[in-house]
Amino acid sequence: MIDLNAILAPGMRVRHPLMPDWGIGQVQSNIGGRATVNFPEAGKVVIDGTRVELVWVLDDE
Repeated sequence: MIDLNAILAPGMRVRHPLMPDWGIGQVQSNIGGRATVNFPEAGKVVIDGTRVELVWVLDDE
């Protein structure tokens, strides 16, 4: 299986698949499998890439 979280870079926009009410977040950093994402409704959250595969947002959904 390919680790899609590994391609996340600062500035990319993502959604948390289990927390859609958090809105579209912006990746702040991605180091060692842990992505820090700033979500409009949840604030800054550190996501463990081994537990959650974030969904990359390509347009203004």
